[in-house]
Amino acid sequence: MSEAVYTVRGMTCDHCVRAVTEEVGKIDGVTGVEVDLPTGKVTVASNQELNVDDVRAAVDEAGYELTA
Repeated sequence: MSEAVYTVRGMTCDHCVRAVTEEVGKIDGVTGVEVDLPTGKVTVASNQELNVDDVRAAVDEAGYELTA
């Protein structure tokens, strides 16, 4: 199992957290998503190596921007 931390810009409320959690959680291999709203940090646990482009696409689909 691996874990990666990303920074997402534009989240301001619990709805934002749910949207990002739901979309990132749909990526194959993802076993958990934890969002820290105040910092914009998104921690993703997975049972395989994640492709950052897949994470970026999921965050974009939720309506936000992956910055790091």
